[in-house]
Amino acid sequence: MIDAYEDPGTPDTRGGWYYLWWLVHRQPGRSLAGALLGSTWLTLMAGTPYLMARAVDDGLVPGRMTVLAGWTAAIFVLGAVNAWISIMRHRTMTRVRMDAYFRTIKVVVGHAVRLGAALPRRVGAGEVVTIGVGDVHTIAQALTVVGPGVGAVVVYTVVAGLLVPISPLLTGVVLLGVPVVALLAGPLARRLQGQETEYRERQGVLTARIGDLAGGLRVLNGLGGKGLFADTFRKDSQHLRVQGYRVGSVASWVQALGVGLPTVYLAVVTWIAARMAARGEITVGQLVSVYGYVAVLVGPVAFFLDMGYQLSRGVVAARRVVRLLRLTPEPDEGTERAPAEPAALHDPESGVRVRPGRLTALVGASVTETGAVVDRLGRYTPSNVTWGETRLDAVPLQEVRSRILVADNDADFFADSLRNALGDAGLHHMCGHDTPQRGAGNCATSPHAAAAAAATSHQQAPPDAPLTQALHSAAATDILQALPAGLDSPIDAQARNLSGGQRQRIRLARALLTDPEVLLAVEPTSALDAHTEALVAERLRTARAGRTTLLTTTSPLMLARADEVIYLVDGKVAATGTHEGLLEYAPGYRALVARDTEEEVVR
Repeated sequence: MIDAYEDPGTPDTRGGWYYLWWLVHRQPGRSLAGALLGSTWLTLMAGTPYLMARAVDDGLVPGRMTVLAGWTAAIFVLGAVNAWISIMRHRTMTRVRMDAYFRTIKVVVGHAVRLGAALPRRVGAGEVVTIGVGDVHTIAQALTVVGPGVGAVVVYTVVAGLLVPISPLLTGVVLLGVPVVALLAGPLARRLQGQETEYRERQGVLTARIGDLAGGLRVLNGLGGKGLFADTFRKDSQHLRVQGYRVGSVASWVQALGVGLPTVYLAVVTWIAARMAARGEITVGQLVSVYGYVAVLVGPVAFFLDMGYQLSRGVVAARRVVRLLRLTPEPDEGTERAPAEPAALHDPESGVRVRPGRLTALVGASVTETGAVVDRLGRYTPSNVTWGETRLDAVPLQEVRSRILVADNDADFFADSLRNALGDAGLHHMCGHDTPQRGAGNCATSPHAAAAAAATSHQQAPPDAPLTQALHSAAATDILQALPAGLDSPIDAQARNLSGGQRQRIRLARALLTDPEVLLAVEPTSALDAHTEALVAERLRTARAGRTTLLTTTSPLMLARADEVIYLVDGKVAATGTHEGLLEYAPGYRALVARDTEEEVVR
């Protein structure tokens, strides 16, 4: 089975069928073993009727008890051997399915990482969740065809060969049985594939809305939009339920045929064989063997139908995975060198210029317009932004990411300890060899790194000193003190066991700990009370002294600490200056900030 750190390989993204074959091809030895064990298991099952026929014809004769005992022992030994083969077949096929399951997960997760910030703009969250929760399991189940599916074909051929000496008529009936079954079940399988595809599409949309609802319930309550959203969700869920009924209807017919057709098939062949035995054309032992052979074929025929059902669902799921894997990361054609020294970031579209080494505040009437500027300055959307004298998109993306950090207000948290949520390994990455080096002198000029270096010059530094310093700068030490195990306290996924203000401060502490050359922080204090916000404003200025920092905010407490304030109107720079100067000379700015102050008082 694939190792957690093993390269999963390059998937074949030409289509769903190609992807399924790629999963088989990536484990050829195990797949071949599953096919051989499955074929042997089913073939030996067909050996039991043959031995029973010999026991009836040769052993049920007066005075031949030893012969009867011998054939009986042979049947027992065959059953014991086949039971062991069945166990090994099941183990092998479980490994085949698990390999496909985890290989698909690794491929999808790895590609999601490569897509980076482009992923949420090109694929809905519901689509990714549906792939991770349902599609990978469906794809793994489809690989069952490698074992029992191949075995069913082999045993079908073997039984037909065993029936030739008994009766060509019976052989013809057996050989025609599966094509008849395929003709009856084939249209249903194709219809199931279409219904399943539409169901998966609707499921992805609905899953995305569930995520939106979970993440924005408080906002919906505040805006009075919960009822409207609930009505839309109810309507979509009803459509999904109806589509689910359609899928279930077709699937039930496929599964019913899987049980019913083999039984009818068995009855027809047995009736023909009994008539032939009554006419003396075959012996009683041969009748027993024919019944046994056809009874054995009930399983393979059912496997044929189930194989079609599983492959139809597997191809639908594989197509969804392939569609995600076909998405390409945003092109990185940058070849020019970034500025060697801190340089200004300039966005011609808005007119915003972020000067190096200063604390700049960006103010706008909506978070959308300020966020759009930050996305351009952080190179998360195409733009004509320049970094010094160089176009930002002309610099290799890896270097941009290592020196410019966008600290979003809804950045994710994984379920882990607070220590790891803060990114304890980030300190080692800043000047180590695990990631590309940041700008020259980055570690030496970092307040946190400098503090750690000063401590190590005398004695070994306390291992948690940089973490606690970052928490102090974000006014988050009270969070650390309130948690039972301190930095080792568990944090839920998305930090749901923390309040909104606590999550915001932990995000800020995490950004400060990485100590980027340029920090672009989106509304870093919007969920904080006035007292805590004042502490953050004071400590943030100290923590980022000499570093380039841009904050989007309308808080007077933060604006008063900024070296420069840039005021946007309709996405364009309307005025720049200090907070006090803009209050005096920019009526629109004064009205916006005054409104924010009044809202703060009400809160």
